[in-house]
Amino acid sequence: MPGIIDADTHLFEPLQAWDHFDKELYLRRPVIVEGPKDTIYRKTRFWLIDGNIFPKPAGKGSFLLGTPTESEMIGLGPMPDVRARELLDLEGRLRAMDQMGVYAQVVYPTLFLAYITDDVKLEIALCRAYNRFLADQCAKANGRLRWVVVPHLRDINASIEELDFAKTHGAVGVFFRGVEGNRTLDDEYFFPVYEAAQRLDLAICIHTGAGSPAIASVFDVTRSHTFPHTRTLPLMAFRNLVANKVPERFPTLRFGFIEAGASWVPYVLHALRGVFGGEPERWGPALFRDYRFYCSYEEWEDLPYLLRHAGEDSLLVGSDWGHHGGRGRGGDPSGQPEVFSNMRARGDVTPQVVEKLLVANPHRFYGIS
Repeated sequence: MPGIIDADTHLFEPLQAWDHFDKELYLRRPVIVEGPKDTIYRKTRFWLIDGNIFPKPAGKGSFLLGTPTESEMIGLGPMPDVRARELLDLEGRLRAMDQMGVYAQVVYPTLFLAYITDDVKLEIALCRAYNRFLADQCAKANGRLRWVVVPHLRDINASIEELDFAKTHGAVGVFFRGVEGNRTLDDEYFFPVYEAAQRLDLAICIHTGAGSPAIASVFDVTRSHTFPHTRTLPLMAFRNLVANKVPERFPTLRFGFIEAGASWVPYVLHALRGVFGGEPERWGPALFRDYRFYCSYEEWEDLPYLLRHAGEDSLLVGSDWGHHGGRGRGGDPSGQPEVFSNMRARGDVTPQVVEKLLVANPHRFYGIS
């Protein structure tokens, strides 16, 4: 019997992620810089890329990232599993999966949740190095670690080449944020990438992330946290993909909306119906089925209510492992490492529905046989 697929996990990018960096640009590879502990920034280590620091912990345009790992977190400190989070201790990561009852994890980036650079050549070098690191590490896990390729979307032809590489090296999806730069995801500019993903049977994985500098520039993360410029972008993508009938152009392509929860689904469907009209039945599970839409669910949400709007064949569950400090415990608000045991213990939905969310739906979305 197929096992649980953890539909959303992460790595903290280590320095080894840049081992494959383009030789011509090697002097511009990401490096780590450190500052003192007694500041308002809560972090002491940052990536220095293209003259900017990542994360930017305060001020307009700021954003949060778990990478790079803080010095005190390495070893036997507060995060003894940090090397597993960095994909450097694969045995440790697999042990953690076994403890959670998970057969396979799908791995998303952390650094690329932010918009990194306007420099096309540098973006290509960053994405290529990252993708090769993921391919190398996941290949050692006997199919238990799958990954999502990060395309360098400023160069569409190079992105398509990267998708071809990724498919032959175990990738199961293509990473997008809900807005990419100054483009929404219904923009025809992205259609060649969608066509390539459809040809390769790779899902389009629309993850939370601060992908638009213009939107991010309005907000200070110390006041707004990640909600407006990070967590709401997949909602915008959902609305525009539906409104402009993009899935009808790609009849076998699957789209997933990852780590934004699902409680927004009824509201966005309501907004769409307000513009386009139609019977209520059009704006619900039938839309998810016809457009091959999937959405990740977080266990504090009202699952019976959401099943009425999205359907039992369209919801996935991810633990956000890697960012799994846990909600209400100072970690990522989507971190839910206990979610799989909790899901199987709940009594408000049938065990058959729970198994769909944990097993059948992520297998189908990610094309894992």
